[in-house]
Amino acid sequence: MVPTSTFLIFAVASLALVMVPGPNHLYIVTRAISQGRAAGMASAFGVETGTLVHIAAAAAGLSYVVARSAALFNVIKWAGVAYLVYLGVRTLTRRQQLTARETTPQPLRAIFLEGMVVNVLNPKVILFFLALLPQFVHLEAGSVPLQIVILGGTLLILGLVSDMIYAVSAGALGTRLRGRSGLLRNFSGIVYLGLGVATALTGRSA
Repeated sequence: MVPTSTFLIFAVASLALVMVPGPNHLYIVTRAISQGRAAGMASAFGVETGTLVHIAAAAAGLSYVVARSAALFNVIKWAGVAYLVYLGVRTLTRRQQLTARETTPQPLRAIFLEGMVVNVLNPKVILFFLALLPQFVHLEAGSVPLQIVILGGTLLILGLVSDMIYAVSAGALGTRLRGRSGLLRNFSGIVYLGLGVATALTGRSA
């Protein structure tokens, strides 16, 4: 079991981390502004479901293997880059609808899965689980996988709360901008491409 003092320190550090705007927040804000609060919430749940995948992988030791293998890490990294660039190009080249009535919203299920894929293919998340979590795991405190699940679950819950705050706030802003479809489309596409570039620049620890 994770010592109480260690858990509290980790919770404070995680809270500070999840409240600072990052790639996941930008993605969620983009979805919420372009399609509303429900889309933002769906993307938030998708992103944190991706975090759940990372927790399971870390507990099983797979994150360590990936982070230590340049080939596997680069496969995930460039798959993530390609997916984000694809989303950006698709968004920027999508034909602008003549009226808001003709615009077909993306299904929430698709948005959820998209958010999950974006996070699962994010190499920064893998590095986070390798750089931060091990510092709070104590071998003498019992099962290491269980400690990883507890710490990772704490991060997931705090992250979800933060994501939902961003989604609700951006959804309210999106309501005011809903008529500017061209502007929203360009904003979304540029954010996706920017996230792709940021992912491409992500390094690997030696």
